[in-house]
Amino acid sequence: MRPAVTQLRDSLIRRISDEGMGLDDVIPLWFGEGDDTTPDFINDAAVASLRAGQTLYTPNRGIPPLRQELSTYMTGLHGRPIDPSRITVTASGMAAIMIAAELLLEAGDNMVVVTPVWPNCVETAHIMGAETRHAFLSLGGDGWRLDLDNLIDLMDDNTRVVFVNSPGNPTGWVMDRGQQVALLEACRKRGVTIVADEVYERLAYEQARAPSFLDIAEPEDRLIAVNSFSKSWSMTGWRLGWMTHAPEIGQALAMLQEYNIAAPTTFVQHAGITALRDGEAYVAEIVDRYRRNRDVVYQRLGAWPRIRMARPEAAFYAFFAVDGITDSYALAREVLHKAKVGLAPGAAFGPAGEGYMRLCFAATPETLSKALDRLEPALA
Repeated sequence: MRPAVTQLRDSLIRRISDEGMGLDDVIPLWFGEGDDTTPDFINDAAVASLRAGQTLYTPNRGIPPLRQELSTYMTGLHGRPIDPSRITVTASGMAAIMIAAELLLEAGDNMVVVTPVWPNCVETAHIMGAETRHAFLSLGGDGWRLDLDNLIDLMDDNTRVVFVNSPGNPTGWVMDRGQQVALLEACRKRGVTIVADEVYERLAYEQARAPSFLDIAEPEDRLIAVNSFSKSWSMTGWRLGWMTHAPEIGQALAMLQEYNIAAPTTFVQHAGITALRDGEAYVAEIVDRYRRNRDVVYQRLGAWPRIRMARPEAAFYAFFAVDGITDSYALAREVLHKAKVGLAPGAAFGPAGEGYMRLCFAATPETLSKALDRLEPALA
């Protein structure tokens, strides 16, 4: 096997969840998904698609009705025309990130990435043999902040990609419009592509949605914006996402889709159309619920003397430092077995995450209350 593959880090999130799934009475807050299963109106659309015989191959970049629906949705969301030629449907947001790495990176290149970040984003670059350079977020009294000058200084002649996950997993950090404008301009000057993971764009609590690079970029810019049906429509297991990009790279993306998956699953794409057309009330409902959960978790965790954390601006995670902890995976195991709560260790999100823990608060209020009651003796 290639050394780049054999040297991949295993996911500490998967490791702790695999250990916990065999235990009784564990409250699982390790993954980035809620308690809700997919709403019936989406499920019914998938069933109807299957019954209608929509089970055959589709175009590499997705069925035209879904790409058109995504065009309408994105145009309305961003207030700027986004043509279907700029949209490629993928088998999940993760697949989109991997395909972007295949398109842009090779051995000798580097990718600058804002961290802490979901580990899979970093490992796609390593799979391609590229180096990663980390621009670390810092936690202060006013929340998580990015030193943009430091990020720009990390770029050199071998930088091909800057990877920005905003709203951020695990931190809930949101890149502000001024920094987006400045970074886009810096990348234009250097011919560097921004890969913007914006899957939590709709899950923002202080504004209608989070700022997006699509609000400011021109169609021809070196930008790939990644999005997904997983979070906003509770479709994590469906594996459906999309990329918004310059139209001229569409054919290259079609070829990469061909040699990875051929095309996304047919009946799932038809369900995606229904999610977009009929799902706004559901999105509003879960954002309101998650906001209330965020406030409860922040109020309770933030009152414990050993805990240091920021109030999440978006996404559905509490990422908190625990005083005196230098091995977050060991703490995750201790909490799992003693408190029966599954948390993700901060070390999973890169070196800047060590000493932190991530709790997904996309659960019912009852589940969260029970989990916090169990955690208090272990963490307070």
